[in-house]
Amino acid sequence: MNIVEIIEKKKRGESLNRAEIDYFVLGYSKDEIPDYQISALLMAIVLKGMSDDETADLTAAMISSGDVIDLSSIIGVKVDKHSTGGVGDKTSLALLPMVAACGCKGAKMSGRGLGFSGGTLDKLESIEGFNVYLSEEEFVKQVNEIGLAIIGQTADLVPADKKIYALRDVTACVDCIPLIASSIMSKKLAAGSDTILLDVKFGEGAFMTTVEEAEKLAKVMVTIGKAHGKDTKAVLSAMNQPLGLAIGNALEVKEAIATLKGEGPKDFVELLLDSGAIMLSQAKITDDIYEARHLLMKSIEDRTALEKLRLMVKYQGGNVDQIDDPDLLPKAKYVSELRGLNGYLQDISPLKLARFVNEMGGGRMTKDDIIDPKVGIVLNKKIGDHLNDDVLCYIHHEKPLSESDLKYLRSAFIAGKEKVEENTLVHRLT
Repeated sequence: MNIVEIIEKKKRGESLNRAEIDYFVLGYSKDEIPDYQISALLMAIVLKGMSDDETADLTAAMISSGDVIDLSSIIGVKVDKHSTGGVGDKTSLALLPMVAACGCKGAKMSGRGLGFSGGTLDKLESIEGFNVYLSEEEFVKQVNEIGLAIIGQTADLVPADKKIYALRDVTACVDCIPLIASSIMSKKLAAGSDTILLDVKFGEGAFMTTVEEAEKLAKVMVTIGKAHGKDTKAVLSAMNQPLGLAIGNALEVKEAIATLKGEGPKDFVELLLDSGAIMLSQAKITDDIYEARHLLMKSIEDRTALEKLRLMVKYQGGNVDQIDDPDLLPKAKYVSELRGLNGYLQDISPLKLARFVNEMGGGRMTKDDIIDPKVGIVLNKKIGDHLNDDVLCYIHHEKPLSESDLKYLRSAFIAGKEKVEENTLVHRLT
């Protein structure tokens, strides 16, 4: 067996067996196979696809490349969730504290943002002193004591995925369902939680542009999770406009805090309640959706969810004063208004807004880019709102804006005479 034969086989559209998949995954993780050959194989996979069995075998091979976290010493049901990434997606910052306040054990390993997809770790690091690097022992201890921890993936967890993902990103091999599914599920399964909720986004501001693509990806990932004995469920959520109002790291932390105080944007709160209800069912707390939503809303009203977030920040070395007073979070030098439209807001381009924030330094295009947590955009209007030269958004920036900057940003908003109703945000998978 050799890598050239495996590339040739996949180039012809044939299925790879488990031994062949193990060979190239483990060989690459040990630096025994060079980048250029794996790049060729990845492109062949993008062009020719993989069967469900191949995708499951690829997931298992990547899990086998490193450690599997043992969370058995955590008392209670360990819940995890994963979003495939979207603009303004700060869901974990609010959802995990909410379900933890309802009795779940939120044990989550998160990633960093790349491209238009913001990373949970980057947002948390907007909080002064917040430490995302806990040992496995510290992670388990914290979840047992306060019911919640969000940390970065350890160096020994699925190392093959780290290498393959980095290569995919620079060889145009990101948008491939078997590669996406195996990457996500290898990390989720190795992280050791009992249940997994997948938030699979679709639309302009997501990797999957259509609901059909998102459903296909969700089904593949759910099948993989169940095959590994994990209670795995998925929701499909629309990304035809940014989630909530805030885009940018510190601004999204601020919005998550406001949400846990009962002041969150309607669409964001709905996603939290729908997702949280599924997680409470997975944790055997209640199968009644109305009771679940009531418990989740109560965690906001009585501030127990906010206290969970505060405790997590305290345990992980962060400045809790910034949770108590979010105005202490990093602030940009300038805040500018964007106006200039009349009628009804018919469309908002999440991708244009994300690109603009990235250009200001709020995101990274390579894994080595340094993020500025202060910059971003806060929407003042959403699709369906009436405009009369109203403020469309507030721009938080460190450098003066040019007319071309404002022209590009204004092009992200489309207005017309007819009112457009918002699409349904959450689509459940049964």
